[in-house]
Amino acid sequence: MEKIKQFKVAVVQAGSEIMDKAKGVRKTISLLEEAAEQNAKIIVFPEAFIPAYPRGMSFGAVVGSRTDEGRKDFLNYWSNAITVPGPETEQIGKAIKQTGAYVVMGVIEKDSEYSQGTLYCTALFFGPNGELLGKHRKLKPTGSERLIWGEGDGSTLPVFDTPYGKIGSLICWENYMPLARAAMYAKGVQIYVAPTADARDSWLATMQHIAVEGRCFVLSCNQYMTKEMFPEDIASREEFKQLPNELSRGGSCVVDPLGNYIAQPVFGEERIIYADINLDKIAESQFDFDVVGHYARPDIFQLTVNEKRQDSVVWKEE
Repeated sequence: MEKIKQFKVAVVQAGSEIMDKAKGVRKTISLLEEAAEQNAKIIVFPEAFIPAYPRGMSFGAVVGSRTDEGRKDFLNYWSNAITVPGPETEQIGKAIKQTGAYVVMGVIEKDSEYSQGTLYCTALFFGPNGELLGKHRKLKPTGSERLIWGEGDGSTLPVFDTPYGKIGSLICWENYMPLARAAMYAKGVQIYVAPTADARDSWLATMQHIAVEGRCFVLSCNQYMTKEMFPEDIASREEFKQLPNELSRGGSCVVDPLGNYIAQPVFGEERIIYADINLDKIAESQFDFDVVGHYARPDIFQLTVNEKRQDSVVWKEE
């Protein structure tokens, strides 16, 4: 595959249309069109962009009990999650076809194979023809996220070879899992996409570390969220009273393979961030460090990755 070494990427820092997947799709399409006008060839969206990262919501769950109000909120969240593939991915795919860009976007995916009762925090990968190339399900939800999202398995750890380099993604605090990062590096990831809900300074240091460690371009994408973005009909709205108005300050950025910002972190607003990529910078950076190549010691350290799909029920014929 012939590589295009210099191109533009777009990181979409925006807030969700919370608990409304139809509005979320429309906002996604509008943002795609805006990024395409700037000739972006790779466009990335935050974690859980459709229908929301439910920051500040407990869904009425405490150790040993759940509330009726929390169950109603979960039903609302579940109802606005999407199936993959499904009508929402088809709509988004049609819009992407008009942009000619590769797109990575965070969604909440509703299990469509078994009971439909489990939700996953998922990153979707689309090709420039609008085709859904694949997905990555978050391996380990963090803290209270475990109350509402299931865990992905090793069957959704893709890295896609494209004319703009090899594209892969880990979501939010998966990026603190060194073995998960090692798996991505071993697949040759060059455009490392990190959708997140973390806006702290420590996260930004992590993005620079990963770029240096993996000798890759890192595209970190977060939402900008305020309390007012949440609808009034949330049953457990009382929980929001003690929260600050700015729930997520953003901090999306793009980092080069030597850990330098080529798009500085942006705070306090919705904005599409653009950066120019030159893939030759990767080879230049690997001159003195290649974590899975000349800097590795497989005689001492080895990682085994299980990419087999894990099913809770396996049917065997007689």
